[in-house]
Amino acid sequence: MASISSALVIGGGVAGPVTAAALAKAGIEATVYEAYPEPTEGIGGLLALEPNGVVALDTIGAATGVLDAGTPITRSRMAIGGRTFDLVASPSGLPARQAIERADLHRVLREQAVAAGVRLEHGRRLVSVSEDADGVVAHFDDGSSARGDVLVGADGVRSTVRTLIDPGAPGAGYTGLLGFGGYADVDLDVEPATMTFAFGRRAYYLYWRHGDGRVAWGVNLPSPYLSLTEARRTPPEEWLRTLREVYADDDPGALLAASTSAESLQVVGALHIMPPVPHWHRGRMVLVGDAVHAPSNSTGQGASLAIESGIQLARCLRDLPSVESAFAAYEGLRRTRVEKIAARGAKISHAKAPGPLARRLMPLVLPLVFRAPAVARVAEEEQRYAIDWDAKVA
Repeated sequence: MASISSALVIGGGVAGPVTAAALAKAGIEATVYEAYPEPTEGIGGLLALEPNGVVALDTIGAATGVLDAGTPITRSRMAIGGRTFDLVASPSGLPARQAIERADLHRVLREQAVAAGVRLEHGRRLVSVSEDADGVVAHFDDGSSARGDVLVGADGVRSTVRTLIDPGAPGAGYTGLLGFGGYADVDLDVEPATMTFAFGRRAYYLYWRHGDGRVAWGVNLPSPYLSLTEARRTPPEEWLRTLREVYADDDPGALLAASTSAESLQVVGALHIMPPVPHWHRGRMVLVGDAVHAPSNSTGQGASLAIESGIQLARCLRDLPSVESAFAAYEGLRRTRVEKIAARGAKISHAKAPGPLARRLMPLVLPLVFRAPAVARVAEEEQRYAIDWDAKVA
């Protein structure tokens, strides 16, 4: 072990509790510090957890809770220009993709972390960090502080830890899309366990049959940048009017928008993508999850990659003789994979807001692209990734 017995984990979303639970499994005491004053129920919207993410969660015992809370998706289709076609199926022998509310995923991960002995503290917003020969001290905006052997920045795309590691680090880029989610209470012929990715005339959306019978759908709306706080200043009723106008000429987009209530509409805000981050760690600080590798939501891999990285970081700290060597090995295990997936997602995001010429060509080109053998190879490579927890990190 890298001569550490305690870790401060900043951020209580997806990466934070997973990393802390994996550290506890590795014999390292971990505490999660979350800026929100209370658990983040209702923050965010619907997301998909890919098979590799579900498999990774089994390492810390959280897969069962996710399978219980999620809706399995075993078939994916694309609809564009009046045509609908099947996408490449997930590799055989893997668990199904899970469509799940972010709030439910957060709850499952928090409960698993607590069961593993992790302490969670809310209302602790990090403002600065100091290091010495014996460890690292986190200083919070309420005047309190905490000491540990290492500090893990799992604090999302607007990471404070990232800027403490490198003041010149790049920030998250805006994809040009706002995210929304909702539930349509409508009698629509949607096959169970099937997710449809639809390119409407003005905007992209996706939908599937939720476990309670309603149709869940997600929206990627081309828009000038709005943060989550800014987007939520607009009443849901106004956003619904906008969505009904945008999807008025789409089938079934128009019906989904018309059948969604303001109460069920989830405003996600700006969708981000992280450019490559030059420095993943410095001294006793290291980054994990969206703080260092937030791919476009187009990949479907954001949460799954965060989960993988938290577990791999714990393995490295468990097995390697120094903090420096553990952090270097962790980056070596993760950087190529996450940056390759991020690059793929950036290309797909551009297709969600095409120009007039591209929009005319897409119904002809996309069926060929998504049926190409290369797409199957990418799915195989991304989704069969598995972590051998018991193997020693070299």
